[in-house]
Amino acid sequence: MDVSRETADEASPQADVSVSRETRPAWNVRTAADFADQHDAYHDAGTPLAQAAQHSVLARSGGLRRQGAPRPDATRVLVVANQKGGVGKTTSTVNVAAGLSQLGQRVLVIDLDPQGNASTALGVDHHRGVPSTYDMLVEGQPLADVMTECADLPGLWVVPATIDLAGAEIELVSVVAREQRLARAINAHPLVGTAEEVGDDRFDYVLVDCPPSLGLLTLNALVAGREMFIPIQAEYYALEGLGQLLETVEMVRQHLNPRLIVSTILLTMYDARTRLAAGVADEVRGHFGDQVLKTAVPRSVRVSEAPSYGQTVMTYDPASAGALSYLEAAREIASKGAPTS
Repeated sequence: MDVSRETADEASPQADVSVSRETRPAWNVRTAADFADQHDAYHDAGTPLAQAAQHSVLARSGGLRRQGAPRPDATRVLVVANQKGGVGKTTSTVNVAAGLSQLGQRVLVIDLDPQGNASTALGVDHHRGVPSTYDMLVEGQPLADVMTECADLPGLWVVPATIDLAGAEIELVSVVAREQRLARAINAHPLVGTAEEVGDDRFDYVLVDCPPSLGLLTLNALVAGREMFIPIQAEYYALEGLGQLLETVEMVRQHLNPRLIVSTILLTMYDARTRLAAGVADEVRGHFGDQVLKTAVPRSVRVSEAPSYGQTVMTYDPASAGALSYLEAAREIASKGAPTS
């Protein structure tokens, strides 16, 4: 008799007469939740498809959010600006802010665009009569009086923008130190500062969403900020506009805010199927190096759909390619930490 075959027969499910065939599974079943609980054991950068599948499982189960990110020692003020429209500036602002809040950070978004698109995406009212950035900049109201917490994202606060903000640049022309109004409002907030000064209730990040222009509103943001966060669409025109923006940043550094630096560049609307996108990405990375995030945000219908529901893509479809990319971008920003120079 074949001994190996006899041993196999004894170990088979048919040989176990104590448990019926109907109640005993023929194999060991593992669920997606089992893999989510063991996410640390499945990191293989050499298999992007497996990594994407793993991230999708973690996003649906909340595993990525549970991992968290280290909090900075002091509030980081990031100015999200690009005078070229349609590059994903507001989209990047709200989704990176949402990603940071899901990673355990306390985030404040200041909407400086009169269109109020960031306020729409975060589900905050921004009709006339709502306390807004206009009241803060023109009327001098404290920042704490004009911000509201986002209902879908605990830990994320918003200062909405109303249509009144469109006339703010004209009204501020005759105001003394008009380019410093936003900086003073941010610095006067009791939850902005270092861990020693404010404690655990401090804001970790302040993201300022600027209009697609280089006017007085954007200038206020550049004076108030310590870091520049520039979203760039992967096309040639975006590179041309980037050169003009950097010239403005250099002028601000020389005359108004010497501490301002470009710390973060994010490639958006990236289409890996085209040579143009790859060429633009290579040129940007070759010129700016580590300032460019490793994560590039692909074109995604879900990202475009989310604002029509008053949501970011992080809550609208947390397992979509766009949501996972923005969450990873937020993690990169938190991991890199504040610039030291």
